[in-house]
Amino acid sequence: MRDRPTQVIILALLLTLIGGGLAFYKWRYLGFPLLPDSRAQVWTVEASMGFEAGAGSIEAQMFVPGLTPGFAILDENFVSRNFGDSTSLVSGGRQVTFAIRRARGPQSLYYRAVVYKDASRLEDDTTPPFPASPMLAEPFGTAARNLVEDVGRKSANPASFTRELLERLNAPQTDSNIDLLTGPEPSAVDIARTATTLLAEALIPARLVRGVYLQDQQRRADVVPWLMVHDGDNWLYFNPRTGDEGLPGNFLLWWSGTEPLAQVDGGDDLDVRISVSSSLIDPVSLAQQRSEARAGPLGRLSLFALPIQTQAVYAVLLLVPLGALVVVVLRNLVGVQTFGTFMPVLIALAFRETRLIGGLVLFSVLVALALGLRFYLERLRLLAVPRLTAVLIIVVLLMLAVSVVGHQFGVELGLSVALFPMVILAMTVERMSIVWEERGSGEAIQQGLGSLLVAAISFGVMEIELLQHLVFVFPETLLVVLAVTLLLGRYTGYRLTELYRFREFGGGAK
Repeated sequence: MRDRPTQVIILALLLTLIGGGLAFYKWRYLGFPLLPDSRAQVWTVEASMGFEAGAGSIEAQMFVPGLTPGFAILDENFVSRNFGDSTSLVSGGRQVTFAIRRARGPQSLYYRAVVYKDASRLEDDTTPPFPASPMLAEPFGTAARNLVEDVGRKSANPASFTRELLERLNAPQTDSNIDLLTGPEPSAVDIARTATTLLAEALIPARLVRGVYLQDQQRRADVVPWLMVHDGDNWLYFNPRTGDEGLPGNFLLWWSGTEPLAQVDGGDDLDVRISVSSSLIDPVSLAQQRSEARAGPLGRLSLFALPIQTQAVYAVLLLVPLGALVVVVLRNLVGVQTFGTFMPVLIALAFRETRLIGGLVLFSVLVALALGLRFYLERLRLLAVPRLTAVLIIVVLLMLAVSVVGHQFGVELGLSVALFPMVILAMTVERMSIVWEERGSGEAIQQGLGSLLVAAISFGVMEIELLQHLVFVFPETLLVVLAVTLLLGRYTGYRLTELYRFREFGGGAK
């Protein structure tokens, strides 16, 4: 069959696109973090509604947060003992209704939500119809028309009209039209309500909205009014007091319209309190909950759905391909000679427990002792399988001896020798002895040192915290590692060590 290198290139490109695309999706849309040790901020918002129950049935309504641009709700729940609850969409937003046939004494109902920042949450893109001109009794109608005409002459679009209007409504100087429409010493809510009426007179859609600042307000959070104005393409947000455009970065919209936050039918002495508290959580946990809620079955196909013990195992196994890639690079491109392909990777994994210097010392001591005994076994002229079994037994006994002696001398590092894969050690000793006999001691020592060098470099790569985080949170990135390995598998050029070895030929050709 003809060799077709383009197939390898196409396959590598396909693997890279799949792995990179899945990782990008998990990062961009599911919120999995790219960097380790980052923290995600969430806010817990709680609204409590207390009242005194009447004699008959009770029905209470309360607005709850809906879709705020840049924010999303991670989790929410209602605490309503013996009350039934249901949510619905009304003109002012989302509203929960609590109902019970009979109740006595003071009652308390609670709403609790965990809110987080989500840049993918956009504002409502529905274009509202032009509002009907308000029917105001005289002299309010004339005052509104005069004010709208005056502001209109000094503005060019809905945004500039709103800014000019709010500036006029908050101006300290006396204006008979404004005094008539707002009354003396108007509050921010009064100004926002008046502004929506005057904007309707100018045929500009506007809404009075209210919300809370997402900052620690654990006793009682202030409900702040805001003004939403549609410019024909998007909703614009204005501070009714200052006229500044744009929502603050920590402002959570709660509901819109002129209706109160909560109302109760069948009860008295209604008191509503909102509290806000912030906290930091693991962004991976946040992303996992988001993915399960938003991505359905795809979000549940994750390592985080496995038991904790299984996750710990895969946190180590997923590093093996990285170490293997290092072996490929050092063997095929650099030309470092090693005993096999997997032995340096497994030794590097053992270094993660023994640490690098201690692991190198222990490995060298074990191999040296076992190699000396292996040369003695050669004199006995044993068959291959019994000889290899004997080497394995010797390696286990040496590991035990190093651990016991090290513990007696207070060197606890010797206890970590059991972490070395004994079969790999036995095979290393066997392979090294064969190379020693066939090619000489220099070649055997060179391959042994090369194996330790590759194991040390693989350990350094696998110890990079960023790589550990990426392969565990985004295991699909191993498809990219596979693509690189396939491309390296097509390399048939000179290795770096060969270029150094034959450097004299290159100089002679000049």
